[in-house]
Amino acid sequence: MLVANPRAYFITFTCYGSHLHGAEFGSVDRNHNVFGARRVEPDPTRCEATEELMEHAPYILDASARQIVLQAIQEVCAHRAWTLIAAHVRTTHVHVVVEADVPPEAVLHDFKAYSTRRLNQHEGPTAKRWTRHGSTLYLWKDDDLAGAVEYVTFRQGEPMAMFPAPDSRSAAKTAP
Repeated sequence: MLVANPRAYFITFTCYGSHLHGAEFGSVDRNHNVFGARRVEPDPTRCEATEELMEHAPYILDASARQIVLQAIQEVCAHRAWTLIAAHVRTTHVHVVVEADVPPEAVLHDFKAYSTRRLNQHEGPTAKRWTRHGSTLYLWKDDDLAGAVEYVTFRQGEPMAMFPAPDSRSAAKTAP
């Protein structure tokens, strides 16, 4: 049963130059932006064309930067009174499951803005850190929410900068 307001949002944003359309490992575009959907098929010609359009070097989050981004996400959630359910900051992308009383695009914007501000304080300004926009999926049902939490927490490979802690396996089952 759908309700008037979503249970939460599943937000993903990527580092600049890290997920080029047509790359061998796949990417997400407007036509492949559904949770669990297939990725864009590898296409070396498309990947090369995308790479040629890049104006800056790709940006990768090292261990220190990942912790800074996670802290920035926690900070904006506390400041805005949003409920952070799960977050996983990887080397090339960030996944967040959050409850908020504003549209997901505003949440995404604030996550990127706070993260950029904190990274600038730590590393100094760089040319470009994030790709344009990101993925903002609505989680309408409890099962959708639990699936997103499980994906973010346990299906991203080796744990990196995470909330909740990777050993809190019950988080996926007991998400609010």
